Amino acid sequence: MLKKSKYCLCLSGYEVASPRVIEDIYAECVPVLISDHYVPPFSDILNWKSFSVQIPVKDIANIKRIRMGISQTQYLRMHRRVKQVQKHFVVNGPSKRFDVFHMTLHSIWLSLNIRDMDQLNSSLVCVALKARASSKPNYSSLFNRL
Repeated sequence: MLKKSKYCLCLSGYEVASPRVIEDIYAECVPVLISDHYVPPFSDILNWKSFSVQIPVKDIANIKRIRMGISQTQYLRMHRRVKQVQKHFVVNGPSKRFDVFHMTLHSIWLSLNIRDMDQLNSSLVCVALKARASSKPNYSSLFNRL
């Protein structure tokens, strides 16, 4: 049934993660994400707006209007992109490049590096503020910490 559908509704539930959206992608169906705070898988890597429709809960009554506002050209573009991102949700044994295993590792790596960059930026700001507060700025201490 999903395979015959152009769009598939993905309602937010009580779980943090749900297989619904992945099942829709496997079925080559454009996901319609109905949620206010759902963070789609690999959203730090994939541009979900390019292959899904995202609708806030308050706009449920307007689903038909929103859906009718998507042209055939836009739909075909989103459908093509759904087929392109499928490989990122496939579990392979052994793992293959860009499959779900590699995407998960890459997502973890990104989150760790972003946290490290935030810590580095905080340290640089503190050093710069201390240097600015002193009567004689010492910018060499700023570069010694890098």
